Amino acid sequence: MRLSEFLYMQKTDRQVLLSLLVVATAVLGIVYFSGETPLPDGGEAALPADSMDTAAVPPRQTARPYEPYRQEERKPERFAFDPNTADSTLLLRLGLRPWQVRNIYKYRAAGGIYRTKEDFARLYGLTAKEYRELEPYIRISPDYQPASALLHKTRADGRDSMHRQRYPQKLSEGETVDLATADTAALRRVPGVGSYFARRIVEYGERLGGYVSVDQLDEIKGFPQTAKAYIAIKENAEPRKLQVNALSADELQRHPYLNYYQARAIADYRRLHGPLKSLDDLRLLRDFPPEAIERLRPYVAF
Repeated sequence: MRLSEFLYMQKTDRQVLLSLLVVATAVLGIVYFSGETPLPDGGEAALPADSMDTAAVPPRQTARPYEPYRQEERKPERFAFDPNTADSTLLLRLGLRPWQVRNIYKYRAAGGIYRTKEDFARLYGLTAKEYRELEPYIRISPDYQPASALLHKTRADGRDSMHRQRYPQKLSEGETVDLATADTAALRRVPGVGSYFARRIVEYGERLGGYVSVDQLDEIKGFPQTAKAYIAIKENAEPRKLQVNALSADELQRHPYLNYYQARAIADYRRLHGPLKSLDDLRLLRDFPPEAIERLRPYVAF
């Protein structure tokens, strides 16, 4: 038998063989250009352990653990406050935690009233030590006492306690109240001082950090001069100090005796010359005339 007769195929066989060659060529072309070797059942190509380039494999990124927001811890301040009216800024300065301040706001929004100091002791999370430190500074305004208490008779003159609450008995000549510790109820006894000026005196004292002179009442717009005769202040009053080398310009300008330009001048001086050692370091700055420095002197620390 000749070789040509052995390799002879019919026309249909040649077409089938040609089709298989075209399909095989297409598959090989796809594999070649894709650079991947198909594996059965979608498996991955097994590589020897010693042939893996560990440096080329990027490390698996793990989720960073959740870190709650941390607030900078500050030393608690102490000053008179009414838990029925104090805002969040004052409450945080007293050392209360943000969630405790939110609970106070929720309690007041729901109609809750702190009628006594002991009511404030029920604040969730407040420890006995913290309450003992805050208790001398809690001032509950008489306006938050039960109205039924105002209906009882007080003296034989026939005036009831409601009248006396609305119109407290004024001080006699020679009597005074201590400006450093007086609350609104005590200040309303000063002749010429009503509820409006009593609130203004307490609020301004909190902004200052405490009064050091009765003449500071002149800085309250419209304050009656005759009322100063019934107001005194203890000697060597110690107000709350500003740490001028630690506070930012925004924090410094919150004090009534420092405006925006003076706060920026202090921050620029610290940046260029280092910490302040005395207020006298500011004498050469145009924003600090001598009277401004002397007025600020009791309220700063270095």
